[in-house]
Amino acid sequence: MKVRRSTLAKILAIVFVLNLAVMGVGAWYSYQEAPPIPQEVVGPDGDTMVTAEQVRDGKTSFQSNGLMNHGSILGNGAYYGEDYTADALDLKVEHMRDYYAREQYGEEYGALDDGERASVDVAVKADLGDGEAGDRIEYSAAEAYAHEQVREEYVERYHEGSPERGVPADMIASDEEAREFADFALWTAWFSHTDRPDGDHSYTNDWPYHPAAGNEATGAAMTWSVIAMVLLVAGAGAGVWLYKSIELDEPETEGVTVPRPSEVSLFPGQAAALRFVVVGAGLFLAQVLLGGLLAHYYVERDAFFGLGEMLGIDFLSLLPFAIAKTWHIDLGILWIATLWLGAGLFLPPLLTGREPKKQGTYVDILLGALVVIVVGGLAGIWFGANGYLDGALWWILGNEGLEYLEIGRLWQVGILVGFLAWAGLTARGLKPLLDREPRYGLAHMILYAGGSIALLFTAGFLYTPQTNIVVTEFWRWWVVHMWVEGAFEFFIVALVGVTLVSMNLLEKRSAEKAVMVQALLVMGTGVIGVSHHYWWVGQPDMWIPIGSAFSTLELIPLVFILYEAIGQYRAMADGGESFPYTLAFMFIVASGIWNFVGAGVLGFFINLPIINYFEHGTYLTVAHAHAAMFGAFGFLALGMVTYMLRIAVPETKWSERNLRWAFWTWNVGLALMVGLSLLPVGFLQLEVAFTQTYDAARSLAFYEGELVQLLFWLRMPGDTLVIVGTAIFGYDVVKKVLARRETTPSDAPADEEFPAATRSVSDGDD
Repeated sequence: MKVRRSTLAKILAIVFVLNLAVMGVGAWYSYQEAPPIPQEVVGPDGDTMVTAEQVRDGKTSFQSNGLMNHGSILGNGAYYGEDYTADALDLKVEHMRDYYAREQYGEEYGALDDGERASVDVAVKADLGDGEAGDRIEYSAAEAYAHEQVREEYVERYHEGSPERGVPADMIASDEEAREFADFALWTAWFSHTDRPDGDHSYTNDWPYHPAAGNEATGAAMTWSVIAMVLLVAGAGAGVWLYKSIELDEPETEGVTVPRPSEVSLFPGQAAALRFVVVGAGLFLAQVLLGGLLAHYYVERDAFFGLGEMLGIDFLSLLPFAIAKTWHIDLGILWIATLWLGAGLFLPPLLTGREPKKQGTYVDILLGALVVIVVGGLAGIWFGANGYLDGALWWILGNEGLEYLEIGRLWQVGILVGFLAWAGLTARGLKPLLDREPRYGLAHMILYAGGSIALLFTAGFLYTPQTNIVVTEFWRWWVVHMWVEGAFEFFIVALVGVTLVSMNLLEKRSAEKAVMVQALLVMGTGVIGVSHHYWWVGQPDMWIPIGSAFSTLELIPLVFILYEAIGQYRAMADGGESFPYTLAFMFIVASGIWNFVGAGVLGFFINLPIINYFEHGTYLTVAHAHAAMFGAFGFLALGMVTYMLRIAVPETKWSERNLRWAFWTWNVGLALMVGLSLLPVGFLQLEVAFTQTYDAARSLAFYEGELVQLLFWLRMPGDTLVIVGTAIFGYDVVKKVLARRETTPSDAPADEEFPAATRSVSDGDD
């Protein structure tokens, strides 16, 4: 059937607004249903043990010391250390058992026979199950004893240091702060085993799995997993029907002249955009080197190939895992964003055949601002986490301490302003097209995609360090997941569409329709699909059915993106040996494949509620994240860079040998990393979580197991290939940028009003 582009545009706008409305209502309801922070916790004698202020101060300590990038809270964060919620719950159960064992039998729990242990276990479970939410929590004597023991354990670990756990001394600066952090962790453990008012399960739907505390998977987790599978089959059928019913042109090379790079003018703004590539390559190299260090930390937690002892260097204190992990994550986002920004600034002249005056100067200013933000943000993380920024400065200038949103609030504002400046410069370059085309045209789509990234980023400003962690997590996932499953995917299809048009392989109006269909499928599932992150973090129960349905359906648009990638590959192959952009297309096709594998297959597997209940926060998530982030978004960015370099470098100086080597080392390295190490460790963790407890799957004992240690070492071949490929890429980028051809002045007259590729056969709205 024929569908007008204007109709698709209206449907897309309606779907986006409806999605935000659903999530907005969900936000209000989530505020109402968040686990309460009690005004006081009292012991059996009525004395106050913990106050609400201490719990909030504990959250501040958790964030300011970067503990979310050492371990995790409610399953979210890094997987190197314990999950603090599960750890606090497990320690609480352990110490309560010892208390009752000594009280009833005068022995340690481990010395009791099976019958005596069963009696103690009943007493512990009954104690944990009789709590009620409210402004005042009354501890039994056993709970009060356990609370004090956990406090002292956290002082020993996180203040005094625990090298075997990879924790340097003074990670938390004082005894008092460490005890407050324990209070915060114990509060999350409390609402993980305390039933909601008038409910039959806890605030976290009985996560983490710990039968001795009464935490086991709910019936809803199983029921909605089955329903999700049914929805996937039904949704896939409906999606295929919709996709095939709407007539979309495939990339076609027959009878089309693909412009040679030498036939395309290179303008000063594009030359400036190439400098984004150099900066991005440097950030990329720093990120993968830190990735190799982080992988090795899992093997030697207080050493570095023996060099620390030999050279007298305390690597653990010099660069703790938490700071290295923070930089690793931020650099991953920054190098991809830098390359995307550069590509967005490079593409407009390919569509318009001209460039505004002083565009190159403005692009250089934006790059300078980006460098300031990167250096300031990364330095602030180190100064903040090491206690050099007092008062509110630690989260304004330093380390906000939330995974993916670690940098201080000021630097986050700088990123937002930078996105808006980028949108302004891109609009300036696309102005001839923007003036000529309707509001749903391809040039507008690029701006909408970039604008949606900036819009969703503002959710990161809706909380402070004093905000309830459950509410904080609600808004954090708005930024992280809606970027990945919404705005980034929209940006991908828009960029690929622009690239096809600029190569003259696809008519502009056909690209517009394809982008809108893809964006409709992505937005229709990905935005509300963020709710699968809310199942176990204390959010209302409503998110289980909603998250199960929409997160399952997220797989469908990824299948079509893979289908489009295959179509693009055919177009590339049909171009024959004379097609000059083969390598760039290889990256784009690889991006589609990894997107399907990482975000689609692995994402779908871990998002089923019954799987996610046991898997949440394990190495299966690490495998999904690496394959999806680097494989999908990273490869697209690298493909755009290859396209930019192919145009910018004179044909006589062009060689793609190094880039091909980098392409294959990255692909093989990523496959080895995921297949030989990340997935096997994740499946072992899943088994331990299922047969023992979730805390056992995240424990030091698990990570130090012989098989797991072997699998950690097996990550080295893949990591090495990725690092080598990145080093080759960085060298080749610098070499090619230095060899770029001369630019055409911005005020030079264009050969024609618009390049042939940007003109539709008809200006009609079909």
